[in-house]
Amino acid sequence: MTTRCPRGISIVIARTVRRTGRTARTVRTGGLVAVAAAAALSLAAVSAHAATSAGGGAHRAAVSAVAAKKSAPERTQKLPDGSTAEIYRLGEQSYRAKIVNRGSVLATLDTNGQDAGLDANDMFIVLTLGGEVHAWMGGGHQGPGTFKVAGGWTVKVTKFGELRYRAQIIGHDGVAATIETKDRHDVGLDANGVYIVLSNGGVLSAHE
Repeated sequence: MTTRCPRGISIVIARTVRRTGRTARTVRTGGLVAVAAAAALSLAAVSAHAATSAGGGAHRAAVSAVAAKKSAPERTQKLPDGSTAEIYRLGEQSYRAKIVNRGSVLATLDTNGQDAGLDANDMFIVLTLGGEVHAWMGGGHQGPGTFKVAGGWTVKVTKFGELRYRAQIIGHDGVAATIETKDRHDVGLDANGVYIVLSNGGVLSAHE
């Protein structure tokens, strides 16, 4: 074919072949670049996954530490009947007291925006908004009625429903505070250092 065709055509054909060779080398080089880029992206993805896993592990560890702190009592306190109050801080002016005896939880008090109280078989307990626990034995008065109690207070107890009682704490200037049993629960109050419990059965006790 080459001998029959003009020379110029042969030269043109030869140049075309050489360009094709360069194109092939360019394609091979581009393939290597693509492989390297894919490897770099894969490595970046692995690194990102490792960083995310490490971050997630740290977050889980932090959450577990907070949960463990909340599940452990802030302190414990022995009570007059031999049981123990485990006091937990749940938040600002939010406390819980578990009354525990021989590993069993007998009762739980929560401050839900106010002091809490409990009549535990003639042992009276007040849990204040500040997380203080005050407990004493006896001294109960069965309401309805009006009673003189510790600290010079007069307390008027009235019944207004099934297991519903109200206690008005009266001082020199009239009614200083009122507490009511709610949802069949006992209630308590810190009245300037005099601790008062009103049970859902209408029993009132106060201690200084």
